[in-house]
This record gives sequence, structure tokens and C-alpha cells, in this order.
Amino acid sequence: MQQSDLAPPAPDSIDSVLETVLGAYRVRVEITANVSYCGPWFEQEPATPHGQFHLVTAGGCWINEETLQQPLWLERGDLVVFPGGCRHMLSAGPDPHHPPAGDAPDTSMLCGDLDFHGGSGNPIFTALPSCFVIRSEESGPAFRQLAELLANNSRDIRWGRQVVQNKLADSLFAMAVCEYVRRAEQPRGLLAALVDARLSKALAAVHMRPGEDWTIQGMAHVAGMSRTSFAELFTQVVGVPPIQYLAQWRATEARRLLRNRRFSVAAVAEMLGYRSEAAFRRFFKRLEGVGPGRVRGDGDDV
Repeated sequence: MQQSDLAPPAPDSIDSVLETVLGAYRVRVEITANVSYCGPWFEQEPATPHGQFHLVTAGGCWINEETLQQPLWLERGDLVVFPGGCRHMLSAGPDPHHPPAGDAPDTSMLCGDLDFHGGSGNPIFTALPSCFVIRSEESGPAFRQLAELLANNSRDIRWGRQVVQNKLADSLFAMAVCEYVRRAEQPRGLLAALVDARLSKALAAVHMRPGEDWTIQGMAHVAGMSRTSFAELFTQVVGVPPIQYLAQWRATEARRLLRNRRFSVAAVAEMLGYRSEAAFRRFFKRLEGVGPGRVRGDGDDV
């Protein structure tokens, strides 16, 4: 996809889509360890069914992962994320099997888990690489301040530290995704669509008004493209046709709305543009495999 001849996407369009997606697709973020190392050391992290991350709070370390062309050096304030929980190694030197010459700096880091609800159906999850790093010196001031706040909180021994840490880590991950979108050289999937001025406009409109009577022609009009060109570009970049993406987004929004007991199934159906509750129930069962009542009954555990 050629970007050089396109106007940059409007920040409002990117923010709108990221806000709705991060809000609808729940990600559980939890700090699981606060570790310190000294001297020659290495830590082999096995593959896990959930994502992992490490925030360096003091010193620095090297990281090795099979998709990286070479080991990466992480400094204080840097965050590394493994969305798919792939196997990796942390160490004091670039080669974990050979101790570094001289004294290695003492290193501390916060480690945690990411649980993407929805798995492969989560467009953020599928668009992220197996490993990405947000460097403190290249990030925005809000990210640096939040990382520093999280590091300071890790040294707080008062009650409630874990709860506060998890909430801060949740916000830090959301910021990390935004930082990745701004700086990624080769984004893919939904994140690649956000850096295309035309697709980001259409996505923002669909995410903000999922109950509208959308057609491919209507989305193409918002994007300022012909129907055929829009459908081809959207499918190529996002990985699914526009109407299929719309259906998946409506199902996701339906899950979010159904958890709110103030809305009846009929009200949710109306908000998402369905003329009858029966039509909505058939749509939801086809995409989600369970009826709306199951989501309402099981709540957040579904």
C-alpha cells in the first residue's frame, strides 16, 4: 500500500477507532511479578496462552526473541510487549550464554500478563506483532509519566498496591498500543487501516454509528472512494471484507451493551439497527454461537 501520495489520517479518526476498539474488546492487564537481578543473569520465559509484558524500572537488560533480527537493549522506562505470549529470554548481556565483560548494572522490572478476551476475534490482538517495544525516550510525556508512576507504585508497601498497579498497567498498555500505531513502520490489519486517511474515516464512522444502515457504497462515500476500490483496499488491508467487519463490530458492541442491565435485548437490537428482536437474535447466534440471553445471564464471564 502506497502512503506517500495520501494525506495523513486525521488524528480524531484514529483516536475514535482506537477508543471504541480498546473499550469494547476487553483486555485484562495484571502485574504478576516485581523482580530484581544483579551480576550475570538470564531468565527464560516460556510460551504462554496469554500475552506478556515487561517494564524496566531500573538498570537495563537485553531481550532475545525468535522474530527479532538481533538482541534488543532495554533501558529504564522501556516497555516490551509479547501479545501472543511467545517464548523469549531476558539477560544481562546480548548473549545469555556468555556473561558480559565488566560489571552488569543491577536491573529491576515489572512483569505482567495480558488476557485478550475474544482471542483471534479481537482486531487489536491480530494486528499487533509478536513483539514490540515502546522506548521511553521516543514516547510521549504521558507515557513516560505513567511508566514512572507505575515504577514508583511498585515500591509502595501500603495496602491496595496491587489493585492500583493493575489499573495503571491497563492504562499503560492502552497508551503503548497508541504509541505503536504512531511509530510502526509496517502496521498490519486494523492498525494499518488507521494510518490510511481514507480507511480511517470509514472505520471511525462505522465504529461511532454501528446501528446505521451501512452499505459498501455508504462506507466508500465516507472514505471518498469508489465502491470497488474501497472494497478491494479494505479487504486487502484489514483482512476481511467491509460488511464482514461491520457484522463483527456489531456483535462486539452487542456483547458490551448486553452486559448493561439497563438495556433490554430489544433495545440493543434497535441501537444496532435491527428492525426486530428476532432478526437480532438470529444474527447474534450466528456470529457468537450463543444467544443474547446467554451473554446477559453469564455477564462478564462469557
